[in-house]
Amino acid sequence: MSGTHSFAARRPALVAVGAVAALAFALAGCGSSNGSEPDGSAMSGMNHGPSNAASPNSPSSQAPSGSGAFNDADVTFAQQMIPHHQQALEMARLADGRAADPEVKGLAATIHKAQDPEIATMKGWLKTWGKPLPSASSSMGDMPGMHHGTSGTAGMMTDEDMAALKSAKGRDFDKKFAQLMIGHHQGAVTMAKDEQNNGTNPDAKKLAGNVIAAQNAEIEQMNKIVERLR
Repeated sequence: MSGTHSFAARRPALVAVGAVAALAFALAGCGSSNGSEPDGSAMSGMNHGPSNAASPNSPSSQAPSGSGAFNDADVTFAQQMIPHHQQALEMARLADGRAADPEVKGLAATIHKAQDPEIATMKGWLKTWGKPLPSASSSMGDMPGMHHGTSGTAGMMTDEDMAALKSAKGRDFDKKFAQLMIGHHQGAVTMAKDEQNNGTNPDAKKLAGNVIAAQNAEIEQMNKIVERLR
């Protein structure tokens, strides 16, 4: 009898211990299923986004996908800006072996670093959209909505401009490069503003905004270079 009474006396305690253990196990299961932190800061049902979300400076944030809705203005922007950027890269490459001014050399490198990835991005958009790439021989004047100017179309250099730049060296090259690139950048800014006003695709409009900000800053820098080299 004494053993029976002893067990009966202990039974409520054992039940309580079992209940506590079951509760702890249930809570542990919930924590592992919803990814809560040990301090309980994450709440069930809250979606804080993926842990590997792109930072503002990550490559994925710098290379928009172009997915989503688009219109003719978006397509035109990409088809026109690709050859425009390609000519800027051609001009920037001429600085190697010709430029004398350290600031001009640095600017040429910056232009190449920024615009080469943008060309790849825009080509990706056109592929995603099922639209043709501009042909290697196409000029900006062959494209709808573009108008010829005294120094090329939308800031594009004429053959004569490019020949003069190729034949220049030292201080003469530095000054010509800055003067011609100012006009080139101004054309890109105009095209980018057209995209922001008329485009639909958010990624294309974002890149257009980046072009406006970066190239306006470089225009200001090149104006100072021209003034300094007078």
